[in-house]
Amino acid sequence: MMNLPAVGVSAIRITMPYAAGALGGTLSERGGVVNIALEGIMLGSAFAYATGSWWMARYLGASDAATVAVVAPLFGLGLAILTGFALSLLHAIACVTFKADNIISGLAINILSLGATNFLLKRIFGSASNSEQCPSFRSWQVLAPDSAWAVLNPLFHPLILLTLLAFVGAWFLLYRTRFGLRLRAVGENPAAADSLGVSVAFYRYCGVLLGGVAASLGGVWLASDQGLFSSGMTNGRGYTALAAMILGKWTPGGAAAACLIFGTAEAFQNQLQVLHQGSSAQATGWLAQLASGIPTQAIQALPYVLTILVLAGFVGRATPPAADGVPYEKESE
Repeated sequence: MMNLPAVGVSAIRITMPYAAGALGGTLSERGGVVNIALEGIMLGSAFAYATGSWWMARYLGASDAATVAVVAPLFGLGLAILTGFALSLLHAIACVTFKADNIISGLAINILSLGATNFLLKRIFGSASNSEQCPSFRSWQVLAPDSAWAVLNPLFHPLILLTLLAFVGAWFLLYRTRFGLRLRAVGENPAAADSLGVSVAFYRYCGVLLGGVAASLGGVWLASDQGLFSSGMTNGRGYTALAAMILGKWTPGGAAAACLIFGTAEAFQNQLQVLHQGSSAQATGWLAQLASGIPTQAIQALPYVLTILVLAGFVGRATPPAADGVPYEKESE
């Protein structure tokens, strides 16, 4: 039988990397720069977190486990944010300064990140598949005082709180500050913003860089949750985050809701796989009987099919910022 509370908790946890990526895309595209590079930013940040926290744990040694549990994850988080910042800076330089095609620049960064992480994985850890175990933020989790609420323990996670704060902060920044008004202006009508003395290049840089920092949290979540880095561990989550951003109409709240839909679909997929494997011997309950009749490949494809269906039915109704992906050329006087 399907454990719905456990599925709900799993859905929220699965949603986190998607949500961080979608928030990063929202901040970037609100300023007028398409950010296909989310996949590469998340992957590079995941590697940076795993490597940084692993190195710091080795540097501190095992003499003080409490210090390692606090310092190593924080060091990894800082290194991951710097990595996300650096990769998004490359994207901003290409798209804003040199006015390169946003899609090509983003894909180039994704390829660069995949190649660089695989190369460094082999050089540092001597493995082509995964790193050594690294300290995780899971040790920071607060447990529910009552065992009846133990199913909610996975939600008391510092990265979940940090991601939620990032969404609240992004909403406030975009809709309650002068900075956010100007950022949205350069994404909608850069010429009008420029005529009022707003630096289009500066605000577009800010949007891309803030988006890179937000997306890096998704990579940190993946590496911390698994306690290591594995080759290509983002597995297309950056592209799914872009789909969620479109479904959410380029707003933080909408993107979060869309990510929760995809996260719930993946959580159900995981539960159906468990039922499918357990029902091969004896199907108990209607859901297990249903799962036993579904091919494994169809169950695994569920989140991706949902993504395609949602985009096919919705993308035409979603209107991006008017100048999204359009390089701005200052008119000569």
